[in-house]
Amino acid sequence: MILIYDKTFEGFLTLVYDVYYEKLKPNSIFKQKPNKLILEEIKQIQTNEIKATKVLKAIKNKFSKKAFQTILNIFMCDNDDFEVDLLNFIIIGFKDKNELFNINNSSIFYIQNLEKQLFRANHKMSGFLRFEELEDNTLYAKLESRFNLCYFLGKHFYKRLNNQNYIIHDINRKLAFIKDGTSIKVENIASFEEPNLSEDEEKFKRLWNSFFEAVSIESRKNEKLQRDLVPLLYRTYMTEFEN
Repeated sequence: MILIYDKTFEGFLTLVYDVYYEKLKPNSIFKQKPNKLILEEIKQIQTNEIKATKVLKAIKNKFSKKAFQTILNIFMCDNDDFEVDLLNFIIIGFKDKNELFNINNSSIFYIQNLEKQLFRANHKMSGFLRFEELEDNTLYAKLESRFNLCYFLGKHFYKRLNNQNYIIHDINRKLAFIKDGTSIKVENIASFEEPNLSEDEEKFKRLWNSFFEAVSIESRKNEKLQRDLVPLLYRTYMTEFEN
């Protein structure tokens, strides 16, 4: 059996509810209906807030805070096909929460490993992210990532940027972490126009690029080492790699 849900966390919790109470045994879980012909039975899960809330409360009561946070973290790995393993993770936790540390179970191992990849990507992006000053003095940073890092990065910079307003914009997901005054939020960005940079920002970008070129020594250029230290994935919006 193949289950299809609407990509949302509430939708997945509804799926967990239906699997448990309807005794479903899915082989695959998709975020959208496959384009190719499939002979297996396909069931569309309809997101239900009441069902989702019941499952959420049950998880909070049964699971440790760390295990619950792991479930939330895995949902930030939205480009990966984690659903079957996360479903197994939750089922195992309901049966015996101590088994969630058993890495001999393939689903537990996969979930733990995926969460580590998420943390590593977030750690790297926190160092490679580049802010630019806009005309209204707001700091603005763009990113593209395999993982949904907006919230993690937004929280990371919350204390480091003190009272500064800032926006961290995930271009592909059309999401933005916005810190405005004392409020923080993650919002969907339906449409996007390239913001205008402040005059100082334009000046400092030119100075930084000039410095970056001046300190480079052609005879010691090692592109392979440079790619190892700063992978191409992180260079798209880094000032020093802009043409």
